[in-house]
Amino acid sequence: MTTPLVEDPAPAGAGVPPVLQVESVSKVFGHGPAAVHALDRISLEVTAGEFVCLVGASGCGKSTLLHLLAALDSPTSGQLAVQGRTALMFQEAALFPWLTVGGNVSLALRLRGVPRGRRRPLVASLLESVHLEGLAGRRPHELSGGMRQRVALARALAQDADVLLMDEPFGSLDAMTRDLLHAELERLWTDRRFTVLFVTHNVREAVRLADRVLVLTSRPGRVAASFDVRIPRPRRIETPAVSALAGEITDQLSREVRRHGHA
Repeated sequence: MTTPLVEDPAPAGAGVPPVLQVESVSKVFGHGPAAVHALDRISLEVTAGEFVCLVGASGCGKSTLLHLLAALDSPTSGQLAVQGRTALMFQEAALFPWLTVGGNVSLALRLRGVPRGRRRPLVASLLESVHLEGLAGRRPHELSGGMRQRVALARALAQDADVLLMDEPFGSLDAMTRDLLHAELERLWTDRRFTVLFVTHNVREAVRLADRVLVLTSRPGRVAASFDVRIPRPRRIETPAVSALAGEITDQLSREVRRHGHA
C-alpha cells in the first residue's frame, strides 16, 4: 500500500476569528498618468496563530501590503483591521551599527516601556531563544548575515508582538543558513503561537513554512489563489511533498505572469 505524502486535517485557523482583515484595499502611488496601482481591491484574512505566506511576481504589492498592515502607510481605499501588536522584519536586519547586539534588542524593550531593571535578563532570554547566548556584547558588523537576522528576530520578539510581518527576511542568505533559520522560526512560532504573514519569492520556502500560501496577481496585486499546506510538520524543503505542492503553486504563478504580460 502506498503511503500518502500528505495528510488532510482541517485547514489551520478553521473556526478561529481573524487577527488580520484586509477588505477591498487598494493602494495607488502618485497621480494622473504616472500613477502606480500597487494593490487593487485585495481582500484576505489571517487567523490567530496561523502562518501565511504571500508569493507573487516582483512589484505585485506584497511589501506594500505589509507596510499598510504595519501602519507605515495608509491605503488609498478599503479597510484594514489588525488585532494586537505587530512587529515587522525586513530582508536586511536593519540593526543599529553603533549599538551592541544586546543594545539592539534592549532598545525594543525600552520602546515597549519595559523597566530598565528587567531588560538585561529579558535580553539574555531572547538571545538564548535564537541561539545567540553570550553574544550580547558583539557589534552587528562582527556577525554573519544569518546571525544578524537572528538578532533582528530576537528584536521582533522583544516587542511581544501578536503578529509578525516578515518581508523576505531570509532572501539574501545562503541555502544552508536559510534552512537553519526556517527551523528556528518554526520552533519559535510553535512555542509562542504568534501569527505570521511572510512575504517571499521562494515558493519552496513558502510551502516549507506556511499553513497557507496566497498567490498574488501581477501588479496591481489581488489574491489569485489560496493553497492549504497539509504536509505534516516538521518539513524539509527538499522532500517530494514540498516539491510537488511548490510545483503546483509555481504553475499558478506562471499563469498569472503570462496573463498580465510581465514579471
